[in-house]
Amino acid sequence: MELFDESGSGGNAHEYTVSEISGAVKRVIEGEFGRVKVRGEVGRVFVARSGHLYFDIKDDRSVLASVAWKGQVGGLTTRPEEGMEVIATGKLTTFGSQSKYQLNVDDVRPAGVGALMAMLEKRKKALEAEGLFAEGRKRALPYLPEVIGVVTSPSGAVIRDILHRLRERFPRKVLVWPVAVQGRDCAPQVAAAIRGFNALEPGGVLPRPDLLIVARGGGSIEDLWGFNEEIVARAAAESEIPLISAVGHETDTTLIDYVSDKRAPTPTAAAELAVPVRLELQAWLDGQGARLSRALGRGVTQRRQRLADMSRALPRPEALMATARQRFDWIEVRLPQALLAGVTARRGRLAEVGAAVRPSGLRDRISNCRNASANLSSRLGPALFRAVRDRRRAFSALEARLSPMPLARRAEWAAREVSVFGARLDRVFRDRVKADRDRLDGLSRLHESLGYDATLERGFAIVREGDEVITTKARAAEAATVELQFKDGKITLGASPSRKPKSKPTPPEQGSLL
Repeated sequence: MELFDESGSGGNAHEYTVSEISGAVKRVIEGEFGRVKVRGEVGRVFVARSGHLYFDIKDDRSVLASVAWKGQVGGLTTRPEEGMEVIATGKLTTFGSQSKYQLNVDDVRPAGVGALMAMLEKRKKALEAEGLFAEGRKRALPYLPEVIGVVTSPSGAVIRDILHRLRERFPRKVLVWPVAVQGRDCAPQVAAAIRGFNALEPGGVLPRPDLLIVARGGGSIEDLWGFNEEIVARAAAESEIPLISAVGHETDTTLIDYVSDKRAPTPTAAAELAVPVRLELQAWLDGQGARLSRALGRGVTQRRQRLADMSRALPRPEALMATARQRFDWIEVRLPQALLAGVTARRGRLAEVGAAVRPSGLRDRISNCRNASANLSSRLGPALFRAVRDRRRAFSALEARLSPMPLARRAEWAAREVSVFGARLDRVFRDRVKADRDRLDGLSRLHESLGYDATLERGFAIVREGDEVITTKARAAEAATVELQFKDGKITLGASPSRKPKSKPTPPEQGSLL
């Protein structure tokens, strides 16, 4: 197709608009090339806010601008990264607004195993630098998990091998999360399965697993590439449930193997790591039970032997009671003689005491008591008469003092004295109050004339720093801020320019305690 007519001098050449030229170029490029594959190294990569992905594909001499629209980004087999060698498939088109041509990419694949390994090594170094491979963050596997979650394909031989091995060793509850184990859907589905198991609530309707197994059979590096994606590695590292990776055969290694808590060479080996052998565990328990029974038997036998040895060292009951029995017999023999001796001794003492108590002595004592009583009775009558007479005289004197007339005169005199003293007290109180009031009025007038309010009214001011009143110029120069009080209010002034910082007083030298 000819865009320009070159037969003449150009005077009659057709005039094209910019849009016509752009459309013609677009038709030529798209018609000539159509869908193509381009191999090269990924250069600058940019993701716009709209979700479109822009990147460059270059070789040693040229650069091809490439774009994957938002709807195409999710379907890319491999996300382009700077420095990767890729094979991009798409349609060559133009961008007329900037006079550019570009490749509309709908598929990106690494250019061979070497490119994949280079990209894998780059990701591995980046994740290792973040500490995701550190042994310190790996957790121990539970010894006997109640529920095991398996992330794998439900239709492959892997899940059958795992279930068969679990039934042989120790049957457990198994939850299977079906995922694609290769292809473009593998990485997002595996990451979603790991996060989904972690999101289950413990004790819920669907029990949360105590252990996770991510498993897949062997294959090429392209088949296993989904487990090398960064999204899968980060999901495994974030898992709160201990995780066993069992991807590929023993020689196959993926990124998930480095971040998982335990790597198994095969899916069958993962099942063996997950649970112990039930028969071995039962045999071990039987052995422990037998050891416990033997230990108990030996313990009882040893204690019985020790009890027998100690019983032989103890004296016989007859020997322990022989001394007490002999002493009892000895006391029994001496008891009658001791009773007779006691009665004899008490009888002699009674005879000695009875000899001092005679009828003649009792009669003399009774006679003396009778004479003393008669003497006292003869003195009792006159003493009572004298006491009555003295009490009567005292009563008469009191009666004379308490007659009505003297009491009335005494009350009248007391009333007059009270009225006189009351009048004097009122007069003295009034005089004292008047004198105190006059003195208080004088002091109040003196206070008003000498107080600082009157001084402020005369045009003076008070200078303060805080609660301290400043009276000297030097003290005002040292103050940080000063407050001036006038008769109508207060103002605060800042620090003086000539103010010098106070020097801290020199602490006294520490001397002797004496």
